[in-house]
Amino acid sequence: MFNPFSAKGTKHVTDLKLDSLGPGLHKLLLPMAHDGLGRELILPILVLKGKKSGPCLGITAAIHGNEINGIPVIHQLIHRMDEEKLRGTVVALPVVNIPGFLARQRTFEDDQDLNRIMPGKATGNNAEVFAHRFFHKVVTKFDYLVDLHTASTGRINSLYVRADLSHSIAHRMAVLQRPQIILHNKATDRSLRGYAMTKGIPSITVEIGDPHLFQPKMIARALVGIRALMGELKMIPKSKIAIKEIPIMCKSSAWIYTDRGGILRVKPEPADFVEKNSVIATLHNLFGGLIHEYRAPHDGVVIGKSVDPVASTGSRILHLGVLTKDPQACMIDGICE
Repeated sequence: MFNPFSAKGTKHVTDLKLDSLGPGLHKLLLPMAHDGLGRELILPILVLKGKKSGPCLGITAAIHGNEINGIPVIHQLIHRMDEEKLRGTVVALPVVNIPGFLARQRTFEDDQDLNRIMPGKATGNNAEVFAHRFFHKVVTKFDYLVDLHTASTGRINSLYVRADLSHSIAHRMAVLQRPQIILHNKATDRSLRGYAMTKGIPSITVEIGDPHLFQPKMIARALVGIRALMGELKMIPKSKIAIKEIPIMCKSSAWIYTDRGGILRVKPEPADFVEKNSVIATLHNLFGGLIHEYRAPHDGVVIGKSVDPVASTGSRILHLGVLTKDPQACMIDGICE
């Protein structure tokens, strides 16, 4: 029986020892835990190492198992890279949450959110042990981190970046992505990005559209952003950024929720501007009668929205960003002024 984890070119390792790897592409399999049958839960890792020394850029995807747009971003980045011109090392994990990916769900196999329990616990529960081993065996090797996500089930996103914009390096990393929206967010929710930042690893979260599918235009644009970052880090030769659109800058954001149940229709699309008091959603009953209209509490930009028409009390409507004083801030050499 064919086993992709025993295919030619893959190598089982017990630790991620980057110094022991020679230049070129390495397909590594790192055991992280065991299931109820005693089988190993193996983490596939792509390591592309240049001939010249330089920084280590970590790229992670699918820490939420159903957020998969980051997978082809990683594949295209790694397999199109000219390793002769690479300086430093790229460590890429196409799928972090293997059980969630196989179950097509956001959470880990014990229904916990890996991106809310970092850095886990060495002797904790199922997800906590995995998170602890993942962070200490893999993430601590990074000098910089780009964590790739999408919206969750029933929602869609713009292409946006969450970053602590008070941190100069994270700010620069965010701007180089040239997303539609950049959101200032310090990440105090025990996320991978937030905990990596506390350990001195400048990090950003890139939200690439929608869950459960591949979106070629979003994927291509995210790839351009990561290559721009690598150029800035002198890992690859710099090239002109093909994306001319200036990101919309948001100083904060919040979700708007329903206060009753019914059939929900959200009017604006991701990256649309909305004005205060404009109708953003309607709620109807099962007879087709209008129950309620929801209005924007302030001017803002739609970062993401619900596309699930079945709404109970407390369901998400849309994610509304609060713009900075200059929402399309002047960009000088890629830096927001």
